[in-house]
Amino acid sequence: MNKSWRKWGMSLFGAVLVAGAVWGSSAAPSAEAATTSNSFSDVKSTHWAYSAVQKAVAKGYVDGYTNGTFKPDTSVSRAEFVKMVVAAMKLETTSASGKWYTQYVNAATKAGLYASSDFSNNDAGWNKTMTREEMARVAARAIGEKTSENDKWMYLATKAGLIQGVGKGQLAPEGLTTRAQSVVIIERILSVNAGSELDSDLYATGAAEILWHGTNIFTVMPEMFVTPDSDWKNKGKSSIEEMWNEKNMTITSKDGLYQGKLDALVAIDMADPNDPNRGLLGDINTLNWYNGKQIGLELVKHPIKNEKNTYVLYFKGGPVFNKDKNRYLDSSFVSFLVSGFNNTDDAGFMNGKLNRSAIVHRDRPGDVPAVIIPKTGTVQGISDITIKLQTPSNSRFMEIDVLRLRGTK
Repeated sequence: MNKSWRKWGMSLFGAVLVAGAVWGSSAAPSAEAATTSNSFSDVKSTHWAYSAVQKAVAKGYVDGYTNGTFKPDTSVSRAEFVKMVVAAMKLETTSASGKWYTQYVNAATKAGLYASSDFSNNDAGWNKTMTREEMARVAARAIGEKTSENDKWMYLATKAGLIQGVGKGQLAPEGLTTRAQSVVIIERILSVNAGSELDSDLYATGAAEILWHGTNIFTVMPEMFVTPDSDWKNKGKSSIEEMWNEKNMTITSKDGLYQGKLDALVAIDMADPNDPNRGLLGDINTLNWYNGKQIGLELVKHPIKNEKNTYVLYFKGGPVFNKDKNRYLDSSFVSFLVSGFNNTDDAGFMNGKLNRSAIVHRDRPGDVPAVIIPKTGTVQGISDITIKLQTPSNSRFMEIDVLRLRGTK
């Protein structure tokens, strides 16, 4: 998938890119929605969805109104959006008794675009306004994506380029959809099904990956987390992303006195000043990477602001409970370990060359829950590529793998 970034603003998609409907009401189409003019008074050539609206009208799966408007900002229901997708994809429909949308629902069900587990197959369910999350599910299914994880649909849709963000790294999954947004998404579905590869919004895809399984490392730094395809295929996974063990994002000590939870492992590209997650680090000018070297009692400072060709892994989370602070360190962070990004040049590292992964700190080691990793020059060595959570205790120490990859060794 081409991961080239998208710029933000009304000139591209302007508003929330979500699904929409074919006509302007939640009822069956009427004479009011009969206009197919290519010149709508409310969709000028400068409108962000102008091209998509023109294509959709020309293809006949959406109409304008008799007063010469398109009503691009009118919200649409689930039924309206499904009717539009079915019509645009030219899926076979057969006459059916009941509500106007029944024949389209039947066609969508047969094509795998709708499942009864999505929401109730009744009038109340179909007349609700379509959300971005629901639209992502239909759109991803429309290009042949499959998953049993409900929170993965947005990731699949953004990765495929069907969905863009509503702002820098913002998804708004509960946001509602409009007619203009609908035709943009459906035109993208048709493009993918015709063999085109769409540009994806890296920020939105990273946010969707976090929403799915608690990390964005496979979106932001996929070249660093690699392993033979057979490793994940032999474990029944559909992709390397599924090697991330979401269940192990919580660690509980064997004596039950301590529990820590990783809410998200967030990768930040230090070469990108617009990375939406840079704010997690606070003032970057005060951060350093640690190599253990000090002069007297003072640590030698190695500013990370000078290390732009790097990634930072930020461990967002902390203790759920700590019932024995004499045994377990009283820290607001979760304890972790990252391995597999090494270098044999120890002297260079000690002399201030960042050639391997290193802890990030502000005033002292351990005061920032982050690791910095050079994009180039690291060597895996004999160890696996691993990300672990640990209990903050020497006497009752334990650790669990959140990620383990055999890598290229």
